[in-house]
Amino acid sequence: MAVTPAPLLVLPALPDPATDAVVASGLLAELTYAFGGPFHFLLPDAFDANLHAMQEALAAAGVDGFVYFAKKANKAAIFAERAAALGAGVDVASAGELSEALGHGVRGEHLVVTGPAKDSLLLRLAVQHGALVAIDALDELDSVITIALSGRVRPARVLLRVLPPVQPHSRFGMTEAELATAVDRCVGAGDALRMEGFSFHLSGYALQPRADLAARLTDLCLTARVKGLEASRISIGGGLPISYTDADTWHAFLQTQRPAHYHAGKTFQTSDFYPYHSPLAGADALAALLATRPEKTGTTLASVLRDAGLELLLEPGRALLDRAGATIFTIQGVKDRDGYQLLTVDGTSLSLSEQWFSSEYLPDPQLIPKDPAAPSGTFPASVGAATCLESDMLTWRKITFPRRPRPGDLLLYPNTAGYQMDSNESPFHDLPLPPKVVVDQTDRPRPRWRLDRHST
Repeated sequence: MAVTPAPLLVLPALPDPATDAVVASGLLAELTYAFGGPFHFLLPDAFDANLHAMQEALAAAGVDGFVYFAKKANKAAIFAERAAALGAGVDVASAGELSEALGHGVRGEHLVVTGPAKDSLLLRLAVQHGALVAIDALDELDSVITIALSGRVRPARVLLRVLPPVQPHSRFGMTEAELATAVDRCVGAGDALRMEGFSFHLSGYALQPRADLAARLTDLCLTARVKGLEASRISIGGGLPISYTDADTWHAFLQTQRPAHYHAGKTFQTSDFYPYHSPLAGADALAALLATRPEKTGTTLASVLRDAGLELLLEPGRALLDRAGATIFTIQGVKDRDGYQLLTVDGTSLSLSEQWFSSEYLPDPQLIPKDPAAPSGTFPASVGAATCLESDMLTWRKITFPRRPRPGDLLLYPNTAGYQMDSNESPFHDLPLPPKVVVDQTDRPRPRWRLDRHST
């Protein structure tokens, strides 16, 4: 008895005119020839627009706020440069990231240093340059106080990170007892330390828990002020989602996806997928968060912050990088399988980091044929990497391409600037890391490009 093949799934990315313009310009074929391998292109205008939208959301809610770009989301220098130019800061978690940010124009006082168990070099650099340090443990606070007392150049600036009650097993933050001790040590440090407030690291994208915890931090600030501490700011971290596709397509995908849709019958848990659609994304999610009513307050988070005279700090990464870049591979081999093709491209899935978290980067890649006159139709294919690992697949899912993929054709993976490009990159097999190209589309019939200035 014949087996009816599973209808193919599609997950097209939302329209992105800037990326479409780069494709239409013909620039990608030239860059492919120039680099001889995969590359990423960056669209800094999108970063600028996302940052402006968040700053406007804060202003519209009447909230004094400051945005830090979470540098871990993309190593490219251009985004630190744009943050510096537009009056934003950068969130760093290593001495390398701190040095990169300073080297690309970010002022020391516009840096916030996060991450657990920071090493002594990072803490010393942070104090010397006037960066704000999110203190994650009591021994870390002691180290910062010691550095500040020994240098006496300027007071160390700190936030105390709170262990979220709704995520008690998180490895980030201090318990209530530890926080009480930390506050007392801040008081005891005197002029060597400026305790500017509290922060938290909260996993997930739900707005209500984030608003509730922000309100709790407000209460902690008011209590700390009674003891003579500044306590004028709170940081809510990141956690602002973006949307890669529309709601109907995403929900249909979740309801119908099954092993037959993937090469080798691969299985995925839908709970492991990033939420590729969010009804509120980016600056809209921030506006909704500010309008959320924290429990037991009877008013909005924006009002809670205003009434307490607090500045809201946030550290978005992915949300600032929405539509700020894409990734290009060249097809170098094609095999026919039972009802679909298996493509091999000139790179690895380490340049699509989602593949290394028991998940899949789901937005459909776009085929850019070498011969635009190639016959059209419906041609399903999965995409593998140029390595000797069976599991090294860029796309396990059988993508529906409108033309038959052939060697020399390009594949464009859309909207990859947020975490996908480089968080897991590796020169495996001595393959070069894909370079990053900054594309300038301003007032020109054809875009210009240059290599990003990241030092490594």
